[in-house]
Amino acid sequence: MKKVYFDSAATTKPREEVINCITEVLRTEYGNPSSTHSYGRSSKSLLENARKNIAKLFNVSASEIIFTSGGTEADNLILISAVRDLGVKRIISSKIEHHAVLHTLEWLENEYNVTLEFVNLGDCGHIDYEHLEKLLSATSGKTLVSLMHINNEVGNMLDLKKVALLCKENDALFHSDTVQSIGHFELDFKEIPIDFATAAAHKFHGPKGAGFAFIRKNSGLRSSIHGGAQERGMRAGTEAVYAIAGMAEALRLSYQNLDDERAYITELKQYFKEQISQNIPGVKFNGGCDDNTKSTYTLLNVCLPISPEKAMLLLFQLDLKGIACSKGSACQSGSEGGSHVLRQILSEEDLGKPSIRFSFSSFNKKEEVDYVVEVLKEFIDEGIMTP
Repeated sequence: MKKVYFDSAATTKPREEVINCITEVLRTEYGNPSSTHSYGRSSKSLLENARKNIAKLFNVSASEIIFTSGGTEADNLILISAVRDLGVKRIISSKIEHHAVLHTLEWLENEYNVTLEFVNLGDCGHIDYEHLEKLLSATSGKTLVSLMHINNEVGNMLDLKKVALLCKENDALFHSDTVQSIGHFELDFKEIPIDFATAAAHKFHGPKGAGFAFIRKNSGLRSSIHGGAQERGMRAGTEAVYAIAGMAEALRLSYQNLDDERAYITELKQYFKEQISQNIPGVKFNGGCDDNTKSTYTLLNVCLPISPEKAMLLLFQLDLKGIACSKGSACQSGSEGGSHVLRQILSEEDLGKPSIRFSFSSFNKKEEVDYVVEVLKEFIDEGIMTP
């Protein structure tokens, strides 16, 4: 059976260089980085070199990079400490954030009586900047804005610098979940006055279980995991040196190859869009994903012309054909009410149809696109889809 992987927004295939790096570190650098003997010092040196190299990529100080297990932990650390330790009483966010943010905000609202407000969404789910400015200008105590840079389902992009400056003008803190953008877009945090950002290695061809938080110097945040004094007291627990080394290598390679890979993936996405539009009558693109000026080049979220009663079969059928992608509509089985993102931006009619996210990497080929489109056309011929 042919195997096609179009789910890189969920997780990416690790690069061979990253696998080799991790294997070598596991084999040779097994000292605890908190130990003072030579084995520990060697691991510590590897850890700090990784921190320094990552920091350089974002034009920040090494002390502002805190290693975590991934984006979810980093988001939790920042949001919880901002309320608990910095006295944040009000948080402005959107209803299409990742659940790592939304569920944390709901918990903070219940546990700490935080005022939670949501910015309006404009066309295709894009943030309404005028409404955000209006919310920020209202004086309601210490405020944090939490808005993701790139939406993980539909790819909508936020103007990070614009929001960061708005927050600065209104004396608000700004946190952004940048999990889908780090490794795929250049971000200069000296130029963009953001306070907090998050990353996960497995989104840019690194290992799962490794990530980091960017925390602006002298922010006042405190650890949410207690124990040792690792990560400058910000995150207790022995660091996963092999995974962090792999993450640093993955990030280095992502930015080293960024221009070539971005051009390649952009062309692949355009080809996918053209082929599916030409061959699947009635297909629609959700959010702003078909416009690369407003969306990431790495994914397409498509609404397919399938009747609701047959929609549940689609992902199963694609999997049987060896095609890996992600569901994203309210009608999909096992979805616990469907996509909270699509519920905010689609009509009731389109919510009854299946929406599928296809996300790309430099490992994909045009022949794989052709195969997916061919399979979808077969479904039309078999009566599963209604042209």
